[in-house]
This record gives sequence, C-alpha cells and structure tokens, in this order.
Amino acid sequence: MDFKTLLFFFFSAILLFAALRVITAKNPVHAVLNLILAFFTAAGIWLLLEAEFLAMVLVMVYIGAVMVLFLFVVMMLDIDLDRLRQGFWRYLPLGAFVGLVVALEMALVLGGEYFYSSADANLPAAAAGVSNTRELGALLVSRYVYPFELTAALLLMAIVAAVALAFRGKKPARRVDPAEQIRVRAADRLRIVHMPTETDDAPPAAIDDQPEKDA
Repeated sequence: MDFKTLLFFFFSAILLFAALRVITAKNPVHAVLNLILAFFTAAGIWLLLEAEFLAMVLVMVYIGAVMVLFLFVVMMLDIDLDRLRQGFWRYLPLGAFVGLVVALEMALVLGGEYFYSSADANLPAAAAGVSNTRELGALLVSRYVYPFELTAALLLMAIVAAVALAFRGKKPARRVDPAEQIRVRAADRLRIVHMPTETDDAPPAAIDDQPEKDA
C-alpha cells in the first residue's frame, strides 16, 4: 500500500466519522462544525484525485461562505432540541432507505472496475500539462450549456422567490429635497406671533401711604 492510498483511507475514515456526527450530535453548533470538518476532508480527497478546482471551490464557497452563514444562523436562533427529537424515530425508515440508496450508488461508482468491462475500466490517464479547470469550463459552455443555463435560471428564480417571501411592504421614508431647502427665505423660517399679555384680576394689595414714624 503506497502513501497516497493510505491518505485516502485516512481521509475517508475522518469523513465517515464527521458525517456520522452531523446526524447524531445533540448540539446544532457541534453538528455544523462536524459538517465543516467533513467538507475539509472531502476537499482533501478531491486533491488526491487531482481535482484541484473542485477542492478549492468546496473550501471557498461551502466552508468560507455557506457554512459560516449556517453557523451564524444556528447560533442566533433559539432551536428547541426536544421538539426536533420528537419526529426522529418516525422518519428513521425513510432516512435509512435513502441512506442505503446513496451507499449503493457510491458503491457502483467506486467499484466500477468490478462491474464494467476491462476496456471501460482502464481509461487513459490525462495528458501532461492539461488543466482540468479549463476542461471543466469548456464542457460547461459546450456540451452541458443547456443544463448550466437551466441551473442559473433556477437559482435566479429561487433568489427572486426568497426576496418576494421576505418582502413585507414598502416602509414609509422621509425624503428631503435640497432644492426646497435652498429656496426657503428668512421670513419663512421665523414667524413672530403677537399674543395678548396676561392680566391679573385680583385687587392690588393695600399700600400703607403713611410715613413711618421716627423712633
């Protein structure tokens, strides 16, 4: 067993452990952190398969943006864990069936050399100096241009739908017109109001007009 195969099994063991902890962790923050570990490990496996572009996209997009957003939302929301655990056993058969289907598909892909003919299994290696990023871009704009455009349209529709669902009506805003402020005169800013003076209806106090006697 060479060193590359040893690294593959090492990363695969960490990936399986992290994926298991994602669905078994009681704390949602721990589940998100284990999912980040799973993505990092999957990026390492893709590097071993010489898919550097996919590994870079996985780290930059999913871990750098999506998972940080997930972690922020999970930490800000008050999640009721007891309520989430109530429907766990009810959805367990469906989850087990979906897991078995995914495992079967992965087994068919990874064990292709045992299920297909030797002519299909022994594919020629990539030529030296060929960029897989350039080849991927060429396939997206040539052979898979219609699925690529359809995916872009679906993502655009999802963004518009999310904005429409979150829109709660136009809020009234105070607008200031600088032209009207400049045209204001001094007389318009100051207004003098004449008000009648207040009078006291009470009789004036009696004043002793007699001079004081000298002591």
